[in-house]
Amino acid sequence: MPVSAPPRKSEQTESDGLSDRSGPKATPPLAFAAVILANVALAFGPLFVRMADTGPVASAFWRITLAAPMLALAAWLGRARPRAPGRAQPGLWMLLLVGGIAFAGDLGAWHIGIRQTTMANATLFGNSATFIFPLYGFLAARAWPSRVQGLALLLAALGAGLLMGRSYQVDPRHLVGDLMCVLAGVLYALYFILMARVRIAMPPIPALAWSTIASILPLFLFALALGERIWPGHWTPLVLLALGSQIVGQGLMIYALGLLSPLVVGVALLVQPIVATAIGWVVYGETLALPDLVGVAMVAAALVLVRRGSAVAKPGNRDDG
Repeated sequence: MPVSAPPRKSEQTESDGLSDRSGPKATPPLAFAAVILANVALAFGPLFVRMADTGPVASAFWRITLAAPMLALAAWLGRARPRAPGRAQPGLWMLLLVGGIAFAGDLGAWHIGIRQTTMANATLFGNSATFIFPLYGFLAARAWPSRVQGLALLLAALGAGLLMGRSYQVDPRHLVGDLMCVLAGVLYALYFILMARVRIAMPPIPALAWSTIASILPLFLFALALGERIWPGHWTPLVLLALGSQIVGQGLMIYALGLLSPLVVGVALLVQPIVATAIGWVVYGETLALPDLVGVAMVAAALVLVRRGSAVAKPGNRDDG
């Protein structure tokens, strides 16, 4: 989808740095740290959703609604420009709108799935963008993954399988919840693709603020259609969800999305099921055994490999319009 105005010089520099083939410049340390911390923060989301006394989609609505004013204020007071797309950029407005709707669908499906499966499964399947988003990056760059990248993806896939395999086999009644989380993961990948395009022309906080605002109404209508309880009796889990998942987690994620390749972002998403597995073990008594630990080690090895640098250009580097 075209963006009618060319990217600003600062944004162009930001994107061009990602087209390097391999080497340390391909994965900026600060951005890599940001994407890891983003996923650690996001991994606590399922815990707060389970603690909330509203319906699952309603909790997603409050996550967005409570965060939106703070993000809008930060975008307005911040020095980064532009704060909003220009009048001559209808394509950018459309990317933000569709991105917000995709994110609303992701949250709605994921929050329903969270309450019908284990913490580890919900986080793993909800982040199936781990493989979809890098695939998009390779297709957009018209390049096959290198041997190192292929090995990283293989280790990530095997590690992810170990993290969820035993839990799923123990109780096949998790199937419905797992499928809802898979749907969420597909929509999450679509959100990443759209927001990667947005980040060519906008800094992270305004981009996140506008996409967050675009998610409010779809989530509210979704919760109403399901007949959920919307008004909470206890605000603490919802406030923590808004602060931890939307402001800190998504804020760092959108920042990193403008600086890292889809491969690095995708593999980093597997930090979430690692943290969620630990949370499920500590809080809910979900069993932690040797396959889980081996899975964690494989994901860690995949992160080390992708940290060495991506050989695929970031898809946002060129404007096809």
